[in-house]
Amino acid sequence: MSKFNLVNDNGCGWLNQLPKRINIKILNKDLISDYLIVGAGYTGLSAARKLSEIDSSKKIIIIDAQLAGEGASSRNSGYLVDTTLNDGFTSNKDLQNYNNKVKIYDLGIKAVRRYVKEYQVDCDWNDSGKYFASSKLEDKNRAKSFANLLTNLNFKNKILYKDELKKKLGTSFYNIAVYTNGGILLNPAKLARSMVDTLSENVELYENTQLLNWKKINNKIECQFSKNKIITNNIIFCTNGFLGSLNVRKNYSFPITLTASMTRPLNDKEFHSIGSPQEWGVLPIRPMGATIRLTKDKRILIRNTAEVRNPNLMNEEDLKERVKLHTLGIKKRFPNLPDNLIENSWSGIVCRSGNGSQIFEKIDKNIYAAGCYNGSGIGVGTFFGEQIALKVFNQQTDEISVIEERKKPNWLLPQPLLNIGIYTRLTYERIKARSET
Repeated sequence: MSKFNLVNDNGCGWLNQLPKRINIKILNKDLISDYLIVGAGYTGLSAARKLSEIDSSKKIIIIDAQLAGEGASSRNSGYLVDTTLNDGFTSNKDLQNYNNKVKIYDLGIKAVRRYVKEYQVDCDWNDSGKYFASSKLEDKNRAKSFANLLTNLNFKNKILYKDELKKKLGTSFYNIAVYTNGGILLNPAKLARSMVDTLSENVELYENTQLLNWKKINNKIECQFSKNKIITNNIIFCTNGFLGSLNVRKNYSFPITLTASMTRPLNDKEFHSIGSPQEWGVLPIRPMGATIRLTKDKRILIRNTAEVRNPNLMNEEDLKERVKLHTLGIKKRFPNLPDNLIENSWSGIVCRSGNGSQIFEKIDKNIYAAGCYNGSGIGVGTFFGEQIALKVFNQQTDEISVIEERKKPNWLLPQPLLNIGIYTRLTYERIKARSET
């Protein structure tokens, strides 16, 4: 299996708003468990929580190669989505397939909403809706087509043009947008951190503990780490973009590296200069366009790069080059703001499949996997984590039936052909969206 040198960095703006965690446990002895969960993001943490609810007498271990909740779960843009326009590399042309997807998104929102309510989580939850926007009026037909799709599925939406968008967003950059009422903006790191803090007593968490190899021996799974091993009765893989590196559904998903930057909070004068708008979130109409937010505390977040590379965190020099693109993207939208606003910059991994479908399955008698969320991991990851735990206990819920109605991920080309194909497609989409970055 591939080994990635995963490290914890201090660049993520969401994480830097939180207090540092203490009492980090690293695996330092051989262990035996009833359940081993690999990956402590939204999916793994939700699976652990649900497993412990079902049977608190079982020994549950969850491990992560980094700090729990500080991978992709804390590094995304904080959109809990009800609808998507650019799902993977394809537009949504199949109405039935898209309808199945939005059912899953809806169940994901409900799962997170229940969790937030039950544990009284402060994650800056905002039922603000979101905008799918473009600076190009020539994207009007695509916007109208998407609006019609949403209307046919009973999603409230509205097409907005330049003047109204400027009032809403504080920028005259965008010429057209589809506003959707559903969807939530939140602080992803606060949500992930709360899931770590609310783990039950019968759940043991080991961090900075990378799984190197695993194999099934009779009805047990033996997992090898750098110095120790864990033998478990059941294993659930929840590593999302790293599923393939663990030889789990290797030919059905692939990682993409994204980079983002977040500014310091705007001061009163700066905020007033852009019209003092309410918190908002914009997703691009064109694939590879910029995702951009104005946060609750008046920061601007931008994500406008996506590329194929080794899924380690990006080194400092490479990240500096991407930050130049972030700076230009902010300047395009807010030319009157200062040039030196960016305070934090970071990279993260998103998991894609060829057809935008997720992984959720029983691989063998006691081996399970959930992941590949195609950029919708907050809700779907939380939901899939809970439901994969129920699947381990052979429960067939209505929610699992909805999941299993989705299209399954399609088989991908082997390497190096896959990376060549992804690179070619990303380049093509980047050229088409160069005005939107």
